[in-house]
Amino acid sequence: MNKLLLKSPAKINLDLTILNKLKNGYHEINTSFQLIDLFDEIEFESSKNNISLSSNLKELNSDDNIITTVARKLKNSNSKLGVKIKLKKLIPIGAGLGGGSSNAASTIVALNKLWDLKMSKSEMHNFARNIGADVPFFLFGQNAQGNGIGDILKYKDSITDNILIIDPMIFSSTEEMYREYDLINNKNKIIKDNPNNNDFLDIFLEKNNQVKEFFENNAQEFEIRLSGSGSCMFVIYNDEKNIQKFIKKIPSNWRFFSCKPLQYSPICYIK
Repeated sequence: MNKLLLKSPAKINLDLTILNKLKNGYHEINTSFQLIDLFDEIEFESSKNNISLSSNLKELNSDDNIITTVARKLKNSNSKLGVKIKLKKLIPIGAGLGGGSSNAASTIVALNKLWDLKMSKSEMHNFARNIGADVPFFLFGQNAQGNGIGDILKYKDSITDNILIIDPMIFSSTEEMYREYDLINNKNKIIKDNPNNNDFLDIFLEKNNQVKEFFENNAQEFEIRLSGSGSCMFVIYNDEKNIQKFIKKIPSNWRFFSCKPLQYSPICYIK
């Protein structure tokens, strides 16, 4: 086999509680990860020596892309290994849907197969932890309750409802959101009284007036949740007529995606 085509799925956080800041700068969290059927598409083709990536988004055609970073680390000092990668990016970037982390996990699995690296599941998991906090979840490939920095995972069943993703077209930096959370929490301990909430929600709304106005105008009628550190929000629904009413309220310069939950990631089927 010298070519693999993978669908790299997005996720939402059904809830997210920040427990404390660790000495290494990461944060201990408790979150419920849910895979959804919004995908990036990545083609991996074995080549000699070089690693190259082309994408439908120009800003991703660089050596700073998480995909090429993972490939270089896996290649290590083996000069004979190479891969041509084509990325069709459909998951919004900087939106709390985990697109980059999902791409990284797909790259680990694909190159372990194409390059015959013979990494065990535990070796891949340990490698993934050093790439990013959400990468172990996507490598796990199933819905999970996440603890630690999101890398201690326990299987959970998928939800069965439909999901509407609302994308306000804002890039939200996870690092910046954690920094602001720490500043606020150090001054005044944040009260956490809603188990279904996301501890980033209030911070995100205060930073984005249009989103705050939209949320406040609709939150009583619809349960609007934030995924990750933002910027995408979501509504879980079964009533098609009611959700169409909600869609009409979404600003015309935003995007939305109607998604279904997944129980397993496509990478689970790569053996």
